Amino acid sequence: MSRRRKALHRSILPDPRFHSTLVTELVGVVLKQGKKTIAEQIVYTALDMLDKKVEGKETPLEKFELCLENIKPRVEVKSRRVGGANYQVPMEVAPDRAKALALRWLLDAARNRNEANMAERLAAELVAAKNSEGNAVRKKNDTHKMAEANKAFAHFRF
Repeated sequence: MSRRRKALHRSILPDPRFHSTLVTELVGVVLKQGKKTIAEQIVYTALDMLDKKVEGKETPLEKFELCLENIKPRVEVKSRRVGGANYQVPMEVAPDRAKALALRWLLDAARNRNEANMAERLAAELVAAKNSEGNAVRKKNDTHKMAEANKAFAHFRF
């Protein structure tokens, strides 16, 4: 990370099917070796499966957003060096970083599942996240527990 100036954020175009920049970001995270059409197929298939598996009147996009809200961390710990010692200092997470972490954790958890293909893995992890279960939500809970355990060092925030 540069100390000179803030990084410029690029504008993200919405995806063609749901007209959502969030789905475009998920496609970007799923993307491997530049094969965007395959990544889009995986994401759209997973969102269709999510819509079928989870009951409700919401659209697949709204269900996906609810899943992501269950994964987003509120606080995290950052290492700070104070007087020759390193402390894990709890800090609030910026909304953009929370979204990026949630997408990354969702994909890592999906890749470690045992379903037949990636679309099924992603859909299963999304269903688990909707029910506040699964490895992605567990990762969020672990992060929150770590921040809670190091609450005594919160005064080192600066």
